[in-house]
Formats: sequence, structure tokens, C-alpha cells
Amino acid sequence: MTSALKSQTPHLFIPSTPSPLQKSNSDLALNKLKNDAGYRDTVYKDKDAQCQLVIDNLKQKGFIPSNLVDNEVNWFYTSLGIDDTYFKLETVDTISDHIISLYAAKLVAYTKHRPDKSLDIDLQKERENDAIFIHSPKSGSNVEEIIDSKYFNSKDAHWRMETYRSSHLRCYFLAKCKLPETISTNGDVNIRTVADPLFLEKASNNTLDIYQRILNQVDVRAGPVVEGFEIEGSTEHRIVIGYKRGTTKAFFSTLTNLYHFYGLYSTRKFVEHFSNGSVIVSLYLNKDPLTPAPPISHSVVQIVREVSLIYCLPDNPFFSRAAESEPGKGNAVQEATYAYIGYIYITHFCNRLGTAYEALKSILDESNPNHAGVLADLKKRFREETFTKTAILEVIKTYPELVRLLYTQFAMSHYPAGGDDAEQLVPTLSHQRLQEVNVFSDEELHNKLVKSTRNQFELQVLESFMVFNKHVLKTNFYQPTKVALSFRLDGDFLPIQEYPQKPYGVFFVVGSDFQGFHVRFKDVARGGIRILRSRDAENYGTNQRMLFDECFNLASTQSLKNKDIPEGGSKGVILPDLNANPQLSFERYVDSIIDLLIPGSSPGIKEPIVDLLGKQEILFLGPDEGTAGFMDWAAFHARSRGAEWWKSFTTGKTAESLGGIPHDTYGMTSRSVRQYYVGILDKLAMDEENTTKVQTGGPDGDLGSNEILLSKDKTVAIVDGSGVIYDPVGLNRDELTRLATARVMINQFDLKKLSKDGYRVLCEDKDIRLPSGEMVADGTQFRNGYHLRVKAEVLIPCGGRPQAINISNVNQLFDAEGKPHFKIIVEGANLFVTQQARLVLEKRGVILIRDSSANKGGVTSSSLEVLAGLALNEDEYVNLMMYKDGKPSEFYNNYVKDIQDIIASNATLEFNCIWKEHQRLNGQESRTIISDKLSSTLNKLQLELESSDSLFRDIERRKKVLAKAMPKTLVEYVGIDTLIERLPESYQKALFACQISRFCYTYGPAASQVEFYLYMSQF
Repeated sequence: MTSALKSQTPHLFIPSTPSPLQKSNSDLALNKLKNDAGYRDTVYKDKDAQCQLVIDNLKQKGFIPSNLVDNEVNWFYTSLGIDDTYFKLETVDTISDHIISLYAAKLVAYTKHRPDKSLDIDLQKERENDAIFIHSPKSGSNVEEIIDSKYFNSKDAHWRMETYRSSHLRCYFLAKCKLPETISTNGDVNIRTVADPLFLEKASNNTLDIYQRILNQVDVRAGPVVEGFEIEGSTEHRIVIGYKRGTTKAFFSTLTNLYHFYGLYSTRKFVEHFSNGSVIVSLYLNKDPLTPAPPISHSVVQIVREVSLIYCLPDNPFFSRAAESEPGKGNAVQEATYAYIGYIYITHFCNRLGTAYEALKSILDESNPNHAGVLADLKKRFREETFTKTAILEVIKTYPELVRLLYTQFAMSHYPAGGDDAEQLVPTLSHQRLQEVNVFSDEELHNKLVKSTRNQFELQVLESFMVFNKHVLKTNFYQPTKVALSFRLDGDFLPIQEYPQKPYGVFFVVGSDFQGFHVRFKDVARGGIRILRSRDAENYGTNQRMLFDECFNLASTQSLKNKDIPEGGSKGVILPDLNANPQLSFERYVDSIIDLLIPGSSPGIKEPIVDLLGKQEILFLGPDEGTAGFMDWAAFHARSRGAEWWKSFTTGKTAESLGGIPHDTYGMTSRSVRQYYVGILDKLAMDEENTTKVQTGGPDGDLGSNEILLSKDKTVAIVDGSGVIYDPVGLNRDELTRLATARVMINQFDLKKLSKDGYRVLCEDKDIRLPSGEMVADGTQFRNGYHLRVKAEVLIPCGGRPQAINISNVNQLFDAEGKPHFKIIVEGANLFVTQQARLVLEKRGVILIRDSSANKGGVTSSSLEVLAGLALNEDEYVNLMMYKDGKPSEFYNNYVKDIQDIIASNATLEFNCIWKEHQRLNGQESRTIISDKLSSTLNKLQLELESSDSLFRDIERRKKVLAKAMPKTLVEYVGIDTLIERLPESYQKALFACQISRFCYTYGPAASQVEFYLYMSQF
């Protein structure tokens, strides 16, 4: 092992570690194993007797000349190296049929003048409980892909496999496991209680010890567990890999491609399944002694390090399989993984608009809704057609040598011990290619790209790799136990013409069956994680094209919404593949981001990463669409990874077990929306009980259910995931309350409680006649467009897809005389109305409150949940925030009440400010623009205050400001001095700035310096 590699490669497994997910910083050294430490050989004692029975059987069948039968059978039994497992499992008739098949193959080879040794042998037998595959190397190239697909890719598959290689053949023996009942182990599993009896019979004691260690780790770890061994007295090496069943696919066959790339072959391989959901793969590897350097131990170490790359991306299209016949050729796993990540990155970020779009944009007036609509349509079309995935893929495959140079540039920055020393990096780029690596400067590399590519399109694709390299600040690419690949980028890589607001940071995550982003606009930022589900392949393609834009826009909106809290806006969006498990995608997404948050210098936590950001980051995550039930897992997982900030890592946690403050239980988001709704009714002197309202988002949702429970209006229509329900006299309030309390959709509404003119149309309905006589051909289409046809005084969007009302359909919200369908719109659901559509609606007389103002109660609650996690020590948190005997503490109840009061106060302050400013300007500026300006003013002022120390360093003033900024229950219990000791300074600054900036609510977004002075005098 080279000295450089020895100093850089850590252990992947620690037998006695305080946390099951901790990783060591010590050197990776291959442990020694005795030569008899594997599996016991199968010995079939009746083999000779069976052989004679096969001879007799073949002579009776007569297909092979009688005088040749003995030689053919003896050749089959003794010369091909078939393991005794085959003879023990198979019947005389099956063996006879296989020998006849081989004899026929010899005849075919003779007619083609081919020697016996080039026979194409391909024998297989698949039954209900076992299967056998025997093939020569030439004829069995896809056997392992078949085995992966049929026997290993299903989460419910329970098959054990043994495979052996001889000089002529490779034999695969599969048997359905006879596993004991699944038991809950919690990291303390006894291998003898979860293993197949045949495995226990064949495994040596040493193998049982190794597997026991790995099982204990797999049971609690998110990713693969890998150990490498040298076998004493042999050139053979052994690699043992454990992982959770169903967490990867095509892994077994891709492992073969991996070690073939390094010029190694396997003599034996074993796959074992266990009833606790674990899988263990054991490989015995060797190399041709005539193959040139490096030594096998170097290659084995490299394979051990790269296992997690193929675990994360087992079907990477850039991983060359040319290694089957030419070891060392094609793309190494690291280079192929980099190429694939670059490919995904380019599909999202390659400049898709170009100069023609920019020229058109400069001509058209974006404030004109029609012009804005044209530009929006053109932008969407350019993105879909300019840089197609197929075209990008073809460019990357055309220039593997350029991609290799680009990868070298990436590795020089991010390999943990690489730095500027190219010689140290040589082994990591590819053990099989130890030639000198050319490390180009940025200018030299760009010139190389310019000279090597054929056109501007190709150059732009490859230049995007350089942009990616330049802006990645840290990555888990070289972490050996990762479950997905994560990259922390700065915000400068985004083209300003498309993203004029630069984010503070972007996390980019790619897994085997999902992609995801996390965008944040401040160092201290908080926002929910959303899972974007796809109905079909076409919908998935649309979601994929818009994935980053949806994340960016949600984070930007969150930034406006978070003006009342210390955390800036952030948002995460995860796009699982069509058949992926959404929860598993979420878990991998979170785990791979945690890889980048735990300080690399923390002893025993994890292997260090190169951190070009150079400062500690803490993310605060919350629930969003599809992730409400996953917040507990994320908090527990952060704790198991050794993160000291686990209590504040997620919000929306279960109150009973983790001290969370659920928004739905306490109506946090709805309380903010309600303040705007009732505030407008009060200004217009409207009686709520006689006000007609349409609601999108049903009684099954957080916002929808609480809107029903808190309101007392005449709700005439509700649109939710199941369909539409309408009653012109108002839907029965008692029935709505029943549904909202039970959190079920309107498909559970008792139709006997509708008036004669009321109706319900579910998504699955076809050809339904309404009371008016109108026919509804398709329930789903009717549901999707219902908000554009129904009329009432008020529309409260509490759910629905973003951009449901946009510049293309906004005119449908007005009748022929130009009268709006709704007098008031309070946008509870995020991004339900686009900005252009909001301006059109307001210009034509609709009173509209946008989402960033109305929907901020939930973020306030989540922020104060984070504050509790940061401010209370672990004992206090357990005693005060977690339920005891199913009941909350007095502190918890008081803290929740404080939060509700703060939400109502914040919403009232902002509503009055917006209304007053609109009147001051004589209605010449829309409330949407006033809301945006107010948010921007607050956010800008907060950033200025955070970057200035002059006010913050005055300790007495700081105490007064922070005491007013925090819930009184917390301040009274902990004390302001202790709170200042406990809270991170960056958080204190953000909280301090947030409280001071609130003077804008009192004096308006155009407040003067004098008014600021007057406000500060109270402190």
C-alpha cells in the first residue's frame, strides 16, 4: 500500500463505537483472515453413485452414442469444476439433460471448427424454491443482471446464493431462505436467530463473527457497511458488505463490474438474507499474477472505498462495462459517478435561454401581464427543447478524456488529503491507471475544452462541469458509507437573468432513485421539506424540469414570509422516481445532508471532508407536502449521528415523544390566515356568518381542517384531492366540522346533507349530470379547473398545486361584464397564484393578500419550536417539552399559548400596515407589491443589522431586545443571561435584528431614520 493512500483511507467499520453511525479517522488497513475462515465446502457423499445413475440414464435415452457416454459424464463430473452443491441439488434426469445439451454444443462447435474449450455453455434451471445457472464466461454475460432482477431487487425477496468459478465455468446456486419470523432488534441482533439454517450449517465461526458485527451495524446505519480482509497464506482477498434489503438495486451485478474494472476476478461469492431485513454479500477476489501493478491489496482498498458509490448509483450509465474484457479501460467508478452528477446538474442549470430570449425580454414589458405570459411560455419551452437530456448525455459520452480531466480538477479540491499534491491523488483517480495525472489550471483546462469540442453546444455542456467544480464548497463524494451524494454550492453559479435573487447556499442531492435540492437565503434559515410525487412518466418529466425552480421559488416565498422570525427562508424539494419509496428517499436525502453538517474535525463522528466554506452550518428543517410524518425520524437520526443540534434540526415533531408543536393540532398556520380574513371583513363591515366562501384544500389537511374549525362563514364549495363538493346555500357546517375533526376528505361527506341544488363530483367519476343539467365527462378535469368557474365573495386557497391561478387563466375569474368571481382572496396555500395573476386581480378590483403575508403563522410556530430546542438543555427539554403520561407540562401549554398570541399579533401588525399603506397611496400601489416591499425592507434591514455589531455589542440593550423577541414563558423560566450563554451568537444576531426591524410595521416600509431612533428609544 502506498504511503499516500495509507494516510488517507479510513476504517469503514468500528466494532466498539459509542454511536452506531460514527466513523473513525484511523487508517484503513485490511484485516488478516485465516485461510479456512470462510464457508465450509459442500461435499456430496453420494456423488459417485449418482454419476453411475446418470451414465445408465443417458444410455437408456440414446441421444449420445453408448460408447461415448462414460467419457462425457466423467468430463462433466470431474473436468469442469462444478461445485458439489449442483450435484446435491439436482436430479439424475436434469443432470442427464444438461450433459446432452453440452454434447450438442460440442457438435455445433465441431461444425464451426471451434475447439472444445470455446464451447458456449449456458445451463439453467429455475424452480419455485431454488435455481441453478451454469455458464461459460462468453455465454453468461447477463446472468447476474437476471439474478439481480428476479431474485434480489425486490424488498420482499429472501434468497441466499452461492457462486463458484472454475477454469471453465461459473456456477450460481440460489435457494429460497427459510428464515425465522422477523423480530425487532434495535441494534442488538443475534445472528443465529435471524439467519437461514443452511447458512448457519455452512458458515465458519469466523464468518459468523464477521457477519454478527456487520449485522449490528446494518440494523442501525443508513448506508452500507464494508470490511476488507487479506487471507493468510493466499493471494486471495475478501470483501464483506452489509446493507438493508430494498435500499439499492442491481447492486450484486454492479459489484462484479467494479472489481472487474480493477482487473480482479472472484473465486467465490455469497449473498445472504436475514429476517431483520439485512443483506450481506461476501466476495473472494484474486487477480491474474501476470497482470501488472498495482498489488491486489491496493485494488481491494479502492474497491472498498468505492462500494458506496455503486450503492448510491448502481445503474450509472457512465460506468463502463468494457472492463469485462479489458480491465482498466473505460470509466472508473469515481469518474463515472462524477460524470453522472454533472449530467444531472447540467439538466437543471445549463443556460437554456440564450441571447435571443434576453433580447426579447429587453423589448417586452414584464409589467404587462400579456407580455409576461409570453415570456413565461417561451422560458418553459426553451428549457424543454434547448438542452435535452439525450443531447447532454451524448456530449458527455463523446468526451470521456475531457470528463476525466474535469474530474481531476474536482478531486484536487475535494479529496480529503489531496490539496495541491497531485502525486497523492494519483491512486484515488484510478489504481489501474498509475500514469501521471495532468492537473491543468482553469485557463488551460478551458482552452483544452475549446480546442477539443466541435461546437458551442458541446462546449457549453462541458463548461458546466467547470462551473460546478468552482462552486462546490463541500461534498460527501469521498465518504465511504454514504447513502446518496450531496453537494453544498454557493449561490453564485446561478445565472442572474433567471435568478436575480442570489441564495446564500444550495444543497444538491442525488440518490439511486431520487433527486433533491435545498435552497436557503440566509446563514440562519428554516423551511419545510417537500416530496414531489409524479402521477406518470410525463408528469415526472415535467416535475424534473421544474424541480429546482419550484424549490427556489418556494424558498424565495419563504424568505418573504420569514420576515417576523430570525431564520431566513429556505425550502427543500425531493423528487422520487416513479416507483421509488418516498420515505426512503427522504431518509437518504437527510442523511447525506447531515454528512455535510457534522464538523469534519469532530473526533469519532465521521471522516473529515474538505470544507471550503470554512464555517459551521446548522439547518432547520420542517414538514411540508408528503413529509409531515418523517420529522421525528430526522431528529432521532441526527441524534444518532452525533449532532448536538438534533433537538432543533426539525420542527413539526411529535409532541409526545420529541416535544414538537404540531401546527394542525394548534391551528398555527390558520391563525395567521384568519387574522387577514377577519381583518378585511372588519374593514368592509361584512358579517362573517353571511359571507360566502370557496376553499381549496379539504378537511383532511392542516390548513383546510383548521380553516373549517375556526371559521363560521357560509362555505359553498370545497375542492380537495378527492374531488369537488358544492352547495349554493352553504355546506352543512356540522358535517364539515365532523370531516375536519376526523381529518378526512370530502368523499366522506354525507350526501343526504346537501340541498337539492348541491352536488359532489369525485375525481374517478365519469359522465355525471349536475342539478343544473350540465354533464361532467371527467371528474379529475372538472376538479382541476373548478376554482376558475365557481363564484363566491371569498376564496381561501388552503391547498392545491402552485400556479393554479396564473397569467394564462386569470381572465377566467371574471364574468362577461368584468365582474370578479371573488371579491376577496386570502392566499393561504403557497404560490397558489402567480405574481402576474395577483397584479391583474388587484388591478381589476379584487382585495388580495398574498401567501408570504397570510401563510406565516406556521413558520412562526416552527421558529419558536427551534428556539426551544436551542435554549433548553437536554434535561430541561425532556422534562418541559416532552409529554409525561400522555400529557403536556404546564410550561408546554404556556409556551404554545405564547406562540399563538405572537402569531396573531404579527399578522395583525402586518395587515394593518399593508392596509394603511394602501390607503396612504390612494390605492395606486397593489397590496401585493406593498407586501413584497415590506418583506424586502424587513429582510434587508435585518441583514444590515446582523452585519453591524454596534447595536448588538451593547449587552444591556441586547438583553432588552432579546427578552422582548422571545416568548415570555421561556424568558421567565431560563433567564435572559442563561439564554444569551446558550444561544449561538449567529442566532442571537438574527433574533436581535428581527426584533428591531419590526419598527417598519409601526412606521411603514418607507420609515425614516428619525422614526427608527424613536423606536429604539424604548430599549
